[in-house]
Amino acid sequence: MTKDVIEPNKYVELTYKVIDAKSGQTLTLVEFPLGYVHGVNEILAPRVMAELEGKSAGDTIEVPIDCNEIYGPRDESLVITDRIENVPEEYREVGTAILMENDRGQTKNFLVTRVDARTITIDGNNPLCGREVIFKLEIQLVRDATDEEIEHGGKVETGPEVSGGRAVPI
Repeated sequence: MTKDVIEPNKYVELTYKVIDAKSGQTLTLVEFPLGYVHGVNEILAPRVMAELEGKSAGDTIEVPIDCNEIYGPRDESLVITDRIENVPEEYREVGTAILMENDRGQTKNFLVTRVDARTITIDGNNPLCGREVIFKLEIQLVRDATDEEIEHGGKVETGPEVSGGRAVPI
């Protein structure tokens, strides 16, 4: 029996981590398998998706990525420092995401990157901007996707059947 390999219309489950190429630090870790239908939806960078082609369950691959190719270079004009009293208290914690809107109604996510007694700094750059990273992917499962999975781009979960009963709080 031959192993299923990743190609269009195959259902794939994988785990991955994103590692900073310079420091070796893990920036993102996805331990719960991420499932998708290959060729139907692009869930990761195109280069990563291309490297998955032809691989099978049990394979581990590492794909180096220059994030400037994906997100562009860092834009220092998107880094804003302001007096802390000008920012509502609920946004005064490092790691907090803030959705901002400009005068033309366009929105952009900013992340609180620094807080001290007098100031707060927010950054509108993608956290991977300017970094070189390594995507390390472990392929857990490869199989033929069902027609329904192809239509939805991933696994279709069915919820519990509910009929006539009353809801019980958990």
